[in-house]
Amino acid sequence: MFDREHLAETPSGVGWHGLSEIYHESLVAKAPETIRMPLSLPARPWLDMSIGTVEDRPVTFRVGVEQEGVADQQVLLERTVTTPDRWEDASIDLAAYAGEDITLELSLSAADAGTIGFWGSPAVRNDGQPPLGSGDAPQGVVLIMADTLRSDHLDAYGYERETAPVLSRMASEGALFRDNISQASWTKVSTPSIHTSLYPTTDTVKDVPDRLPTSANTLAEVYRAAGYATLSLSSVTFTGQSSNMHQGFEELHEAGSRTADNVTKSAREYVDRVLPWLEKHREVPFFVFLHVFDPHSPFAPRPPYDSLWADPAKRAEFEEELDHVREFIDPGFLRSQGMPSREQLLEAGVDPERFINQYHDWYDGSIRGMDSEIGRLLEGLQGFGLADSTLVAFIGDHGEEFLEHDQTWHGHTLYGELVNVPLLLWWPGGVPAGTTVDETVRSIDLMPTLLALSGLSAPEEIQGQSLLPLMNGPAGSAGVDVDVEVEGEWIVRPAVSERDLGEGRSVSLVSEGWKIVQNIDGEDEGDPEFELFDHGEDPLNLVDVADEHPDVVERLAKEIDRWQRLSELAQLQSDEDLSSGLSADELQRLRGLGYVR
Repeated sequence: MFDREHLAETPSGVGWHGLSEIYHESLVAKAPETIRMPLSLPARPWLDMSIGTVEDRPVTFRVGVEQEGVADQQVLLERTVTTPDRWEDASIDLAAYAGEDITLELSLSAADAGTIGFWGSPAVRNDGQPPLGSGDAPQGVVLIMADTLRSDHLDAYGYERETAPVLSRMASEGALFRDNISQASWTKVSTPSIHTSLYPTTDTVKDVPDRLPTSANTLAEVYRAAGYATLSLSSVTFTGQSSNMHQGFEELHEAGSRTADNVTKSAREYVDRVLPWLEKHREVPFFVFLHVFDPHSPFAPRPPYDSLWADPAKRAEFEEELDHVREFIDPGFLRSQGMPSREQLLEAGVDPERFINQYHDWYDGSIRGMDSEIGRLLEGLQGFGLADSTLVAFIGDHGEEFLEHDQTWHGHTLYGELVNVPLLLWWPGGVPAGTTVDETVRSIDLMPTLLALSGLSAPEEIQGQSLLPLMNGPAGSAGVDVDVEVEGEWIVRPAVSERDLGEGRSVSLVSEGWKIVQNIDGEDEGDPEFELFDHGEDPLNLVDVADEHPDVVERLAKEIDRWQRLSELAQLQSDEDLSSGLSADELQRLRGLGYVR
């Protein structure tokens, strides 16, 4: 279908539309259509909005206000857009109409009838309005998710290199969770779990084609329903529309929108975009999801971090050696990524330890580069007067293997190097400085924690629990009360991770200081059904002690069975089942928003 034919069939109304891979929940109009909205304005109102078109032809956007008793309409904006595929800010101060009942009129005109224009994420905000949660709630919440970041490569977790001084400072000024377990070992599966507080079996996202069902309640949806402005910056398709992870966001920057030369190192460019957005929303509640990709392969960092631990003079020699190694990697994805096994390195005549040390040096340099950009973000919050009123959460989605189990890459196992990920909270106005929590926690516990600190109720179906009791109780070392009412006590629950790809399924469970891994229907018949590790003494799961503790294996295997049954019982309703109970209009709206296909 040609673009023009497709555009002609695009219906007017609410839709999810992108320009240069930046998407807005939009009002779609075709010239000469007009949209009229009666509004009761708050005390300090402004219209937050972007405008844009996909047409090569000029399109004129006009915003007018009608007041009762005033004969003439007042024109607040008249702008002709001639450049397609680009959003333009069209925010308007409505202070002159504060507290009044008005009719807002959005009209579109063009030489040719049917010319399309997008009113991107139009919302009337109220400056100075506190969030709808408790009186002590933060004004803003920023969730930073670092892709492919294992906790044991951060100095806050005891790493010998100072890879992340900013994160270490945030941990000392906030709360650090020393033993956080991700629910999956690759981004496609771990991210929905973080945003829904559900295990993969329950949220049903397990493989590349899967999308989060519309029946899910995401963190962004809860914040948006409470009146927060919502923004997502995604560094890979897995955290954007392809996983239905745009649910609840008014604006989404997809990975394809990035323009920097080194597109895998996204923190710098995305912080550049976040800062003006935060300045614009400095007086309203906001929620930002910032997905940074810097630790992900290819590991080679941008200058000056490429020479922080690695010798730049040896780069050309190493890359030549890597090209040689690729010939011994099975054709396909891992070859393209330059991810050999120990056996393949030996076959290529390359020393595995020397090879992997180069990756370590680059990986650590990329982390340091990411950390510097997070520092810029905190400086921006300080400059905007938002530092004390913004809750910043930092988490890794999964780790990376560097030959600990004779492989490289991620997603292929559930060992510690892939599921032990960092988690910290920073909010000078609300999180006690110097809090450290040694209790095993889960990435699915983050969502209810953020909502609790915001004074908002979590969806009933969540499987995580708020971490506030640990921060306020004996498990937290700060010994200072959190400035939010803590309901309930901490319930010790196993931390489960899942891997469910075409080559087999694995489940790991951490409980009582032990970690058990169950391998189900794997391709390698030599894999034992159960592996057991001392979680505290052997966090990377290098020594299997299952034969020495058959009683522990039996007990924890029953825990896995129990968890599996409960997770399957709680499984979200699929979009196919949901669609059968919806009207045609409801289905059309969900399709327009990209939630249902």
